[in-house]
Amino acid sequence: MSARRVRSRTSLLAAAGAAVAALVLSACGSGGVSGGGGDTNFVTGNNGIATVAQGKRTAAPELSGKTLEGEQLSTDRFKGKILVVNVWGSWCGPCRLEAKYFEKVYQDTKGQGVQFVGINTRDTSTTPALAFEKRWGITYPSLYDPSGKLMLRFKKGTLNPQLIPSTLVIDRDGKIAARALQALSEEKLRSMIEPVLAEK
Repeated sequence: MSARRVRSRTSLLAAAGAAVAALVLSACGSGGVSGGGGDTNFVTGNNGIATVAQGKRTAAPELSGKTLEGEQLSTDRFKGKILVVNVWGSWCGPCRLEAKYFEKVYQDTKGQGVQFVGINTRDTSTTPALAFEKRWGITYPSLYDPSGKLMLRFKKGTLNPQLIPSTLVIDRDGKIAARALQALSEEKLRSMIEPVLAEK
């Protein structure tokens, strides 16, 4: 094998290794802005938040099932509201970092027609998830989805099941307006919701 081919192969292996490392780091991390394939019309800003122009949005699926408290819930009951969907797990460090911001922004915006719904995933029982909610004072409901089936209802390229936490903002017409595949500060969360609130 020639020296050039060896160098080329070494470079390819190094690049592949770096890509795998980046994927591992972004899972349950504060980075990651890629959602995989699929034509979802997302345009990602330099803050890592992806948005879709009002006329190019795709409909969000109905999410339903049992909440952490064992009650039946369907997002269909929130039609006409802006819906903030946050995918989280009690085992996820960045989820703990953003939890207090989510509750604060929820309290500030629920009177303006904004509803938050969590999707709790990969917790093997509801016990640690309920303890997480109690610790951080979370008052909005979360669907219990240990196997991640609810995430698969979204169009390919919308959510990456490996990137937890993830957040979507769904507009009043039930269409996906914004996405973040990373933990959010209060400022970034508000920056996702406020433009959608301003829409007529």
